[in-house]
Amino acid sequence: MAGLGGRSWEEWIAQYGRSHRHPVNRFCHTLGIPMIALSVPLLVAAIVERGLLAPALALFALGWAFQFVGHAVEGKPPEFFHDWRFLLVGLRWWLAKLRGRA
Repeated sequence: MAGLGGRSWEEWIAQYGRSHRHPVNRFCHTLGIPMIALSVPLLVAAIVERGLLAPALALFALGWAFQFVGHAVEGKPPEFFHDWRFLLVGLRWWLAKLRGRA
């Protein structure tokens, strides 16, 4: 299956998984990634419905807080510090995790 930059999604997810081995980090990412993903369409919807802005910003901030707490416990920086494409891989990792493949 095609991925990013000549690498398959499986290769990206495998590398992502290698830097997310600690159970606390994995748990933090399991919560934080969907929070961030949900916040993006809510932020867009907040353009029309102002009441969505506060929950969208809260989800975004809390989701990122979970990410950085997890990496502090893991003792490794987030992969996207090295390659921005890992911002996209994180969501694919989360989906693979839901399917029992990560």
